[in-house]
Amino acid sequence: MSTTKSTLLGAAFVTAAMALPSLQFANAETPPEQGIVSFKYLHYQDSQGIVAQPGSTTSAINTISGASSVASPGTSGGATSGSQDRIGVNAYSVNALVPVAGKWSIGTTYTSDSVSGASPTYHSSGLTTMKDLRRAVDVQLTRYFSRGSVSFGTSYSKETDYISRGFNVQGSLSTEDKNTTLTLGGSFNNDSINPVNQPGVDEKKQVAAGLIGVTRVLTPQDIVQLNFGYSKGNGYYSDPYKVNDNRPRDRSAVTALARWNHHFDDNGTDGTVHLAYRYYSDSFGIRASTFETEYVQPLYKGWTVTPLLRLYTQSEADFYVSAGSAETADPTQPTPPPTDAVYYSEDQRLSAYGAITYGVKVSKQINKDWLVDVKYEQYEQRAQWSLYGNGDKGLTPFKAYSIQVGVSRQF
Repeated sequence: MSTTKSTLLGAAFVTAAMALPSLQFANAETPPEQGIVSFKYLHYQDSQGIVAQPGSTTSAINTISGASSVASPGTSGGATSGSQDRIGVNAYSVNALVPVAGKWSIGTTYTSDSVSGASPTYHSSGLTTMKDLRRAVDVQLTRYFSRGSVSFGTSYSKETDYISRGFNVQGSLSTEDKNTTLTLGGSFNNDSINPVNQPGVDEKKQVAAGLIGVTRVLTPQDIVQLNFGYSKGNGYYSDPYKVNDNRPRDRSAVTALARWNHHFDDNGTDGTVHLAYRYYSDSFGIRASTFETEYVQPLYKGWTVTPLLRLYTQSEADFYVSAGSAETADPTQPTPPPTDAVYYSEDQRLSAYGAITYGVKVSKQINKDWLVDVKYEQYEQRAQWSLYGNGDKGLTPFKAYSIQVGVSRQF
């Protein structure tokens, strides 16, 4: 195993675990009456099955990989002899929001996350150890009006080989009865990439994105939202830490998101159900759908429990190279890309697969100022669960879990 001290996109793991799409509606049409400070800690760990080589044993594979295994049946292609931990993340985040002069607010977030473990350099195999530390900060300034608001923000993120600088603006305007709100937004990111395994390489990536959305209050119990987004990027999209990886330098994407919240105030539960569907399509050839639901149930003495379920499925990228029969039999040998291929990748994140996430969040309102919460999520991904064509049978099942603890105080 070789060793690198970087993940290139280490932030992606925290994004997947800590910034999962929320179903809450962002109703920021009035300035906050109080300031708030919150702290969150997240632990994330993923694992994946091991494809046994002919004549090998689980203990032999453990010796080679330096990881522990537990027996599990094979479900995707070749003989799976067990599973092992891959990437672990420990992240800390501090957020503050302060009202200013009754018409303004300033918000800021600081995040520090450490990433370590082993990542496959092709498909499910070729593990390479990694270790990195990312620090990120963003600042948001918002001006409130009688029927809307305007926000301006900037962000900065740095890790060993990746620096990202971003700017964003968003405005909203409501009708006179405040039942309908139109939202427009835009952002621009300028990233610098310097892979540690390729000295002298200095790459750039720039992404511009726009959003238009409408939120409508249908009844005192129902609110719906529909958002459309478009992004256009150019620059370095390849992963230098994976073999056989050469991706297009341009990528465009469209998204459509529909949400519906319904509050039950006529059956004695006082609960609220959140439903959402998101469709994604990009120029890489990936099509994806996400279905999500969560139910917020207030309980006795300030307790609230929120179970959630998320279903995800995607197609493979046009240039994704599936694991061949030779690699399935001997995972130490990656599948070579087609000789006439201009673009190619063996990154399993670009394959066709389906995934399920389930979890629960429990919160406690200690008093009018203090709130604490704990959230647990379990994730499982398999190639045969894809609804967009057949998945790569050479990939082994992938699992992950995350635990998030938070505390906040109003002042």
